[in-house]
Amino acid sequence: MKTSASSTLQDETYTTLRQWLSLGRWLPGERLKIKQLAQDMQVGEMPVRTALQRLVAEKALANIPNCGVTVPQLTRTQFDDILQTRMLLEGEAAEKGARNLSGADFKLLQQLTVTMEQAIKEHDVKGYLTANEEFHITLYRASGSAMLLALIESVWLHVGPISNQLHQDPHVWSIMNDCHEDMMRALQRQDPSAVRRAIERDLFNAGQYLKTLCN
Repeated sequence: MKTSASSTLQDETYTTLRQWLSLGRWLPGERLKIKQLAQDMQVGEMPVRTALQRLVAEKALANIPNCGVTVPQLTRTQFDDILQTRMLLEGEAAEKGARNLSGADFKLLQQLTVTMEQAIKEHDVKGYLTANEEFHITLYRASGSAMLLALIESVWLHVGPISNQLHQDPHVWSIMNDCHEDMMRALQRQDPSAVRRAIERDLFNAGQYLKTLCN
């Protein structure tokens, strides 16, 4: 029983850190301190250490000698590779999701689009990224492909930190919701192919700016 409880805590700690990484809680190059993370999560240092090791093994984090665990800084070549992968995976998931989206999920996407627009006006980066993630996950989950969603979430680990810097360019930040509004119009007229194109355009447009922040 003790082993099971310990395993559950480690899994929960890993899941939380994974989500924080995807949402851009830390910036590229930032060092993650085990003691501080344990305090933030109100858990012991061991489950945090184990979770960080798992994320290092997934290459979502890097273990730098004499420095510790840090958030990787992407090169432009790495970012291009990730962007192309995202466009393939997320375009497919969006098109499939558009074919199967329920009425309740459509209403949720409408609400999240409004939330994102408000977050942009208030310069609420955290609020935008949280709503943005829920928007995309809701649409992709409707595809019915657990494997596709798992692959997408794994890729997100590598772009969460750099995505937290989208607000630094006023023009890019001001148009971040345009593609979501295009998606909603495409969903309303039941055009899955247009939903796919809107997702790909969303990723590409944001990617052109984020690439300038890479090494």
